[in-house]
Amino acid sequence: MSGDNIALTRQQVREVDRRAIEEYGIPGIVLMENAGRNVAGFIRQAYEKNGSKESYTAVVCGRGNNGGDGFVIARHLDNFNIPVELFLACDPTRLSGDAATNFHIVEKMRIRHHPFDRLESIAAASNRLQRANIIVDAVLGTGFSGQVRAPLDAVIAAINQANETSTVAIDVPSGFDCDTGQPSNATVRANTTVTFVANKVGFQAPGAAKYTGRVEVADIGAPPTIIQDVLEGGSG
Repeated sequence: MSGDNIALTRQQVREVDRRAIEEYGIPGIVLMENAGRNVAGFIRQAYEKNGSKESYTAVVCGRGNNGGDGFVIARHLDNFNIPVELFLACDPTRLSGDAATNFHIVEKMRIRHHPFDRLESIAAASNRLQRANIIVDAVLGTGFSGQVRAPLDAVIAAINQANETSTVAIDVPSGFDCDTGQPSNATVRANTTVTFVANKVGFQAPGAAKYTGRVEVADIGAPPTIIQDVLEGGSG
């Protein structure tokens, strides 16, 4: 089953993840690894086509699993010898679970990272962020709805101010509601969205493409039978 031809709601995405972990025994960190590695491969192609010795990829990471995906992406880009820097839109001491595990790895790899979680640090690092040729938005994922709180609204504003930089959103653009397709008070305007498992129903909403840009679907290793069953209303 191709995820390009179907669309999932927020709840269906959660159900796919739950069943992959609980019923098939696939650890969540394996799903995160698959997701991040596949996105890194996509970025590698873009970098090798448009990059230069002076350019680099900036990965902006939030606190949740979307940020964890970002840490995996940064690690694989570094393994590909692509210059990469992290912008931490969270306090790393508050990371937990799989996201914390992957942050500790990139920390040991000594991948350069910038604090990006307070108005002062966002202002201080914004110029560096805007020098990247690719910005990876790994701040907020499919679980987001409502309004973006400070200081993440300033983080999103900083991403959007990089007008000459290509922005790649991970799963969904930060601040975008994946069910309704509506932007919030602060929403990333991505050139490309690499979404996991399948398209999201909100991507079909009028005007959504202004925020998602081109959409690519990446595999995370969840068995296709789960996706089919979830679409048919099964819950395990």
